[in-house]
Amino acid sequence: MEGPGDFGGEIMNVVIACGGTGGHLFPGLAVAEVLRDRGHEVLVFISEKEIDTLAVTGHPDFRFEKLPIVALPSPFSPAILGFVRRFNDSLALCRGIYRSFRPQVILGMGGFTSSAPVLAGRMHGSTTFIHESNAYPGKANRHAARFVRAVLLGFKECATFFPKIRTEWTGTPIRSTLRRMDRAEALVRLGLRPDVPTLLVMGGSQGASGINQAMIKALPALQGVALQVIHLTGNRDARLLEDNYRREKTPAHVAAFHHRMEEVYSAADFAITRSGAASLAELAAFALPSLLVPYPYAADDHQTRNAEIFVRANAAVLLKEAELADDLLGKKIQQLLSDPATLRKMSAAAATLAPKNAASLIVDTMEKYSHPHDAVAA
Repeated sequence: MEGPGDFGGEIMNVVIACGGTGGHLFPGLAVAEVLRDRGHEVLVFISEKEIDTLAVTGHPDFRFEKLPIVALPSPFSPAILGFVRRFNDSLALCRGIYRSFRPQVILGMGGFTSSAPVLAGRMHGSTTFIHESNAYPGKANRHAARFVRAVLLGFKECATFFPKIRTEWTGTPIRSTLRRMDRAEALVRLGLRPDVPTLLVMGGSQGASGINQAMIKALPALQGVALQVIHLTGNRDARLLEDNYRREKTPAHVAAFHHRMEEVYSAADFAITRSGAASLAELAAFALPSLLVPYPYAADDHQTRNAEIFVRANAAVLLKEAELADDLLGKKIQQLLSDPATLRKMSAAAATLAPKNAASLIVDTMEKYSHPHDAVAA
């Protein structure tokens, strides 16, 4: 692994702002781990949300600072005053921390939790970056882009939305724990058989309900089909799904969540999932073919834009949630199961859609732009 000496021997103080959602948090922590392994000092800004607090307990070796939760309301909403107050509080807190930590580099992973650290970094004179994981940039990153040296992209197609700003395609980092394991071992751990095709179903923390209901409708069409299911239901529907799988006699491992995602990805032959950027990066890393059901309420419908990239590459099939009436999903599952050659081609295509070392590429880029001899003028 590259060390600090490979880019001039300089140890950097780096701030990563990555709180608010798992899609920002886990990629940011993956970058923090690479920075730490190369000898750099890292400070991580997170939000006040519970998901961020839980992440702190898993990384006692990092310095974490919490920022007030900031979400941009409509400019005509009375809530805009509260937004301005919290944003200014975050900005003041960042500037105070920077006076003692003295960061050379700031990386914002998206969301308005990262906007104040990036702006404070620009005011401090630090080299600033944002990472945009989606095919269509979020509102926070569209605003923050004017303050950065470069925008780092999860999808190269997103570069067109930053025509006046330098961009670098790095991919979206995945958690360092997500490494392929032996499929048979993973299936045994989940209480499933190694000789049966295995479908992974998950909807994420926000959007599980629509996919859960679609699977319930699909199950009668799958009776007698050689198939077993790993279904991560989210908080509300685990008991409901357990009852339905039992009634339809479909073998299944059902859980609200699973904390060792390398097991479920390694066990699965294909997946039904939302098309958030982090989920897609993980599907690509495990070369999983997928039926993608974009979360219909995602900002700017960005999940559909993400999914379309996988569809164009023949790595996925796109299904709109509104179209999942009756047994359409069941028919699509049967269609894929009956065509192993297509599944293999989709798997190979998925594997090409994300760099295997996105976190390292991000750190390489930060080092390159921050080194006085190699930095490219903004």
